[in-house]
Amino acid sequence: MRLDRNELSKAVRMALSMGAVAAVGAVGTAYAQDQNATQTQNNQPQTLQTIVVTGSHIRRVDLETANPVVTVDAAQIQKAGAVTVGDLIQQLPAVTGSPQNTRVNNAGGTGGTFANLRGLGTGRTLVLVDGHRVLDNDLNKVPVEMIERVEVLTDGGAVTYGSDAIGGVINFILKKNYQGAQVTLDYGISDHDDAERKGASFIFGQTSDKGSILAGVDYNKYAPIFAGNRKFSKDALYLYYGNVYAFGSSRTPQAHPYTKAFSPDPLDPDKNTTGSTYAPGTACSSEIATGGTGTSLSDYKCYTGADAYNYQVLNYDLTPQERANAFFKGDYQLTDNVQAYVEYFHNKTTSSYAIAPIPFDANSDGITISKNSIYNPFGVDFGPGGNNPTTFTADRVDANGNSLGITDTWTDNALYNYRTRFTSVGQRKGEYSTVADQGIIGLRGGIGQTSWQWDFNYNYGHNSVDTKLVGDPVYNQAFKNAVGPSMIDPTTGAPICVTTPGDATTVISGCTPLNIFNQADPTVAQQLDAYLATFFFNSMTVQRSYNASVNGTLATLPAGDMQLAVGADYRKLYAHSQVDYLSIINTDPTSPAFGTCSAPQSACSSGLRGGYDVKEAYAELFIPIVKDVPFLKSLNVTLGDRYSKYSLAGSTNNVKIALEWRPIDDLLLRGTVQNVFRAPTLGQLFTSPTGNAPAFNDPCIGLSSTEIAAHSNACQNVPPNATFQQLQGGLSQTTGVVSGSAFTGYPLKPEFGKSFDWGVVYDPHFIPGLSVSADLWRVYLNNTITTIGAQTAANVCFSNNSSPFCGFLHRFPNGQMHYVDQPTVNLGRLDTRGVDMQASYRIPQMSWLPGQFTAWVQGTYLAEYTNVTVPGDPNGQVAHVAGHYYKDYGSYPRVRGQAGLNWNMGPWEASWRAQYIGHEQVGSWNPAENENGESGAQLYSFRVPSIVYNYLEVGYNIEPLNTKLQFGVDNVFDKQPPIFTQSNVLNGDTDVNTYDTIGRFYWARATIKF
Repeated sequence: MRLDRNELSKAVRMALSMGAVAAVGAVGTAYAQDQNATQTQNNQPQTLQTIVVTGSHIRRVDLETANPVVTVDAAQIQKAGAVTVGDLIQQLPAVTGSPQNTRVNNAGGTGGTFANLRGLGTGRTLVLVDGHRVLDNDLNKVPVEMIERVEVLTDGGAVTYGSDAIGGVINFILKKNYQGAQVTLDYGISDHDDAERKGASFIFGQTSDKGSILAGVDYNKYAPIFAGNRKFSKDALYLYYGNVYAFGSSRTPQAHPYTKAFSPDPLDPDKNTTGSTYAPGTACSSEIATGGTGTSLSDYKCYTGADAYNYQVLNYDLTPQERANAFFKGDYQLTDNVQAYVEYFHNKTTSSYAIAPIPFDANSDGITISKNSIYNPFGVDFGPGGNNPTTFTADRVDANGNSLGITDTWTDNALYNYRTRFTSVGQRKGEYSTVADQGIIGLRGGIGQTSWQWDFNYNYGHNSVDTKLVGDPVYNQAFKNAVGPSMIDPTTGAPICVTTPGDATTVISGCTPLNIFNQADPTVAQQLDAYLATFFFNSMTVQRSYNASVNGTLATLPAGDMQLAVGADYRKLYAHSQVDYLSIINTDPTSPAFGTCSAPQSACSSGLRGGYDVKEAYAELFIPIVKDVPFLKSLNVTLGDRYSKYSLAGSTNNVKIALEWRPIDDLLLRGTVQNVFRAPTLGQLFTSPTGNAPAFNDPCIGLSSTEIAAHSNACQNVPPNATFQQLQGGLSQTTGVVSGSAFTGYPLKPEFGKSFDWGVVYDPHFIPGLSVSADLWRVYLNNTITTIGAQTAANVCFSNNSSPFCGFLHRFPNGQMHYVDQPTVNLGRLDTRGVDMQASYRIPQMSWLPGQFTAWVQGTYLAEYTNVTVPGDPNGQVAHVAGHYYKDYGSYPRVRGQAGLNWNMGPWEASWRAQYIGHEQVGSWNPAENENGESGAQLYSFRVPSIVYNYLEVGYNIEPLNTKLQFGVDNVFDKQPPIFTQSNVLNGDTDVNTYDTIGRFYWARATIKF
């Protein structure tokens, strides 16, 4: 069939009216990109075959091809009340695995929202604008009012588009040939009177015979939600031995010395202890100050979980963010066969995170609190200087304090630690300012009167992120001196810092001793203020690419035209990060301060720079085999090939074959098999190290001497029969350092595999308006590239004593984990498979049925998601993630879905949409999985129930005023997220990446056209 331009437009509109587009997507049908179409302007109708469906470079008339594509159009974005499309895309059933969004506070707060198709990771989902690569995959940066539709390719596109398209492709198709102007105003607020949202946009377009322009600005702002304002997140909840407790952090505002290690503690100020006597078994694991100045043993008692600090109340459940966009798109017909075009958009996003005041940990922060400080009542060094063997002698006493006539002498090799939280200096905040620019300029046209068309373009992207950390102290030499040896000046009676204990002649000029044991004291707080600093960081990435392509009819066969598309790409990418000089990590392994910096551990980092280039050539051939014979209405084959040469990852050649078979007009059977290849990206190679606090259960707890010897690298320095309290200090977290592979010197390699898709699309002619589709899909990857979790690094090293991951574990001399490197690594093999099912029905209009109704449903069933960390190694960890939430993977419920109903009648329209997230299991009962759902030593797993979110919208079009008013309610029934506890997550006691933390939300919008 041949269509001229008007007929093609009608065909697309007919596909829409027949129910192909659901309220948040199309069922098995996609629109055309049209980015290769030559806009020759004359009065004669053009014979055009210019539909380029996402997933192919071939221009075709067919809307349904071998590529399963879900479409979200501008009208559906409006019905969702979205001012950014990130959350809307994340609700698609094909997206799973806890991708980052604006609800992520701890380890987030950048204002970005990313897609994770098939749960394969956001780095395996390619984001395009009009078929062109964009530098940043943040879905919130594409201005909503410029979007005509979003096409989501749900099978792999690596051969078509290159690396990063393994999980699929999200292609933003921008408006074209727009005529007029439009102003949109938006306001929303939650049922709790927070999360206030304000937005406004203006667009203007003009189209003539020679070309068109479209320009505009867009602005939106979100107010935050504090975790203390939601019942589910106001307390730091922990799961121990099957019970949930409102505990928190052992880094408390009160002084919290840790003096009990692996032998009786003569310094225990609690029960039956007088001087150097002690009662066996009554020593504290650690102490906490109960009042006073903290300089006397009588100021302390044994620490219990009830003394933990609730850090949750000051966190965000929704991070504040503010965005401004400017955009321009234009094209101009230079000659009958040559058109110039340009696309440009600019985004500036400011956002932040807020977490509890800085915790202080002498061990992790590399600070030695001297036993000779005048404020230290314990007589031992705390921190790195506190691991010198100390000999103690004590008399045993009975329960009544009476001497038993037995004297014990022992040497304690414990590393004494000291913890507190500097609440007196205020809350910690991270403030981000992100500036992104993307520009595409090119020429395109036709070759004479043939079907061949060409395109040449240059694509430039620049992304810069400025980060400011507020509320962190500087642990410089002056701070170390202030908590070092001190004494009372015998001449003046004033406290002084000294280098030699007891020697006033070694006074340190300008230093005043710091009573870190009572940081809440106003005088001490004033001293701490002097050590506060604001830390500045910048990360910048740049992409430059050139693309040349040509496509057209290679030959005419009996079944139709054989189409060929060929092209070549050259991309050059560069990343550069700069860190505050106070945050630079000490990388000298012989230094006592190795792994630390002058800032708290969470702010330590290191600047990195690097880049690579890639040269690619690709070809795609569409071959119509048979047409219009019995049971072969059409049979088509598409062959694809892509050759890639990476400067840092070598070369590769990947192929695909796609089959389309229509036994009858109403039925399409399709299948695609292709190689997938993914080279390491800029971020995976050159991301600067940053600190985090991942959930962690030490695998070395409770091991005998023989067992420790068998796992010597994983359990270095760990004593026999060590308890959870001894190795982790009562914490279910450790300190992690997340980085690219270059920082740790890990030799990162490409990953490779295959993807498969077999599908069916049925549009029965005897039921007009009905469309049904189903696709079976499978992806497997070898040498998978991922950021290794702290737990995974420890588990793999524990299973394989010679694993290269053992070098990521850094322990103190007493066996406690100092920190865990979490670089990007190659982590084995990944297999995932499932089925997508979609249907829509445009209900025929009937006299008794007011208005027009369209119903739709779509869902994904995840049959398998298996990750093998060390293939072929019987000791390697195998994670069966489907149906589970695992700390290092995220949420992978087996079933995710959406359903909805659209209605319109005259100026009125309304829509209802429901999102379904199936139940999942947190942790695993299988010990081989190494996924414990709680913080205790016992293995525990629990079930999270399924949840349904409902969304309602109603709109009225005031035609005389060219104005449309809309009102909507999100999360109509105020569904609260399930509780995961802080034993499994870092934010809000729940998986904020997957579940709604806002609650019921009301919004209104006015759109005025001129």
